[in-house]
Amino acid sequence: MRKVLLPTIIIVSALLILARLFYLQIVDESLKLKSDNNAIKINYEYPERGYIYDRNDKLIVANQPSYDIMVTPKDVKNIDTLELCKLLNITKVDFLRIVEKARVYSPRLPSVFLPQLNKREYAAFQEKQRKFQGFEIVKRSLRDYQTHAGSNIFGFITQVNDKIIQDNSYYRSGDLIGRQGVEQEYENVLRGVKGVKYRQRDKFNKDIGSYKEGKFDTIAVQGEDIKLTIDIALQEYGEELMLNKRGGIVAIEPSTGEILALVTAPSYDPSTLVGRERSRNYTKLYNDSIAKPLFDRALLGEFPPGSPFKILTGLVALQEGVIDEQTTFYCNHGFSYGRGRFMRCHGSGPHQLLNGISQSCNTYFAQAFMKTIDKYKSPSAAVDIWSNHIKSFGLGAFMGYDLPTGKRGLIPSSKIYERIYPNGGWRSTTIISNSIGQGEVLMTPIQLANMMAAVANEGHYFTPHIVKKIKDHSIDKKFTTKHQTTVDKHYFKPVIEGLFAVYNGGTANSLRIEGIDICGKTGTAENYSKINGKRTQLTDHSIFVAFAPKDNPKIAIAVLVENGYYGARNAGPIASLMIEKYLKGTISRKDLEVKIYSNDLQKEYAKYISGQPFGINGR
Repeated sequence: MRKVLLPTIIIVSALLILARLFYLQIVDESLKLKSDNNAIKINYEYPERGYIYDRNDKLIVANQPSYDIMVTPKDVKNIDTLELCKLLNITKVDFLRIVEKARVYSPRLPSVFLPQLNKREYAAFQEKQRKFQGFEIVKRSLRDYQTHAGSNIFGFITQVNDKIIQDNSYYRSGDLIGRQGVEQEYENVLRGVKGVKYRQRDKFNKDIGSYKEGKFDTIAVQGEDIKLTIDIALQEYGEELMLNKRGGIVAIEPSTGEILALVTAPSYDPSTLVGRERSRNYTKLYNDSIAKPLFDRALLGEFPPGSPFKILTGLVALQEGVIDEQTTFYCNHGFSYGRGRFMRCHGSGPHQLLNGISQSCNTYFAQAFMKTIDKYKSPSAAVDIWSNHIKSFGLGAFMGYDLPTGKRGLIPSSKIYERIYPNGGWRSTTIISNSIGQGEVLMTPIQLANMMAAVANEGHYFTPHIVKKIKDHSIDKKFTTKHQTTVDKHYFKPVIEGLFAVYNGGTANSLRIEGIDICGKTGTAENYSKINGKRTQLTDHSIFVAFAPKDNPKIAIAVLVENGYYGARNAGPIASLMIEKYLKGTISRKDLEVKIYSNDLQKEYAKYISGQPFGINGR
């Protein structure tokens, strides 16, 4: 048996090798195609990127033709360099530099010589192209924006760099790729598939026709269209309201988690990152370290949430059974706690849950928080229980939405305080600022909006997302999965009544919209910065969260205006206007609109830049 086994293995192996060689050399001609590379020229046909529509099927991102001049260094022979430079309006130094860079990439493969020619430049070059051996024109498509808004949502397209080419065999020099926003997140869907055509060349490098009668050629496949959840009219309106301000607006449909508007301010017109000036314009935006137009404040800005956080403080206290709707705390413009410390409040008198919310009483929620923590013997265990309740609203973690950027925010746990106070000694009064959304708590605007969506739904939310539909693709199941908070549903009803009272006799009474029942919460977040090495209080951030209508909510919204004073001054009017715009399509509160349009905060930001300390308290 052993005598037969070894010869059998050798014979079988030899037959397999011979069969493989026969297949590669006789049957499979693709390797021959590669070996004949010197005699075969590969031409790529670039597809149009998929179109982008808003939730109402309005086209917002289309395509426009663009032309790249490509150079194959080894084919550049006997050309009039000066004539070419004059034709393309470049210097001879530029010519030599670009050709050398292309040669380093590959002397045999085409590289971009001059990208994104317009129709006039293309026509001028095409007329004389025969005189410039080694140069050719490749047609591509660039984005054509039908709106001046939404740059932070769309992102932009740019040429691939060397690292991308090395890491992904699909891309070659000069190819375009999505960066930031939807363009990056859905690149594989939007880009389509390149077509390939193989052309034979004779020994004189002349094109003599298609290789193997086009047997290996493929056609380009256009990218797939995408339908966003965004209402572009609402997005445009939000960006108008945020002119001369800094901050973010996020609006979400509570029943689905669909993002209706995602505004960051300041922003820029997306068309500025299209064409020959794209690189120069991007550099200008990138180097603006003061206004930071490329910084998406709606997703990346981490702020103390201020008074809107009282909503969660109340819900957790209800869930933990330390308060009920009738629990009363007395406020005397604040209250004293621990070693002579005093938390100030603008109100006075007895407060229960409803008017505690509507009047935004610091005393009420600070004491509710203390009762929650003091319920347990160990502050560490208590803080972790409290923290887990808060995190169940999608806070303190990446939210999982379909955009490539984001921040966690911060919901403190016992680990943080054990690190700050390694010898112990901390208790509820030590961390009491968390009760009113100050302290260690940080949230992004999209987290604030998602919190309000969960409240509107009475205890559950869906992961926020920006894409509504892609043809022949199912939406990711994580966007249709319901996330339940740890707070029981029946505790939300009294809190919602308190939020409704905010608009009806409370801190947002002046912001009511006729015919719409809005539930909301004003907020003011203290704002500190180091100036000349000293911690200095600056003008407070204006914050407002809301949902509407009260029954069967259609929109939940969060607005944050940096250095915008108290919540009802800037953020509140913007939220009311956005809600009316979405639900009615028209604006009745022209007084609020005029106020916001005329409210220019650039002087506030100029103070910040010059390092002058300033500040104002509000609610």
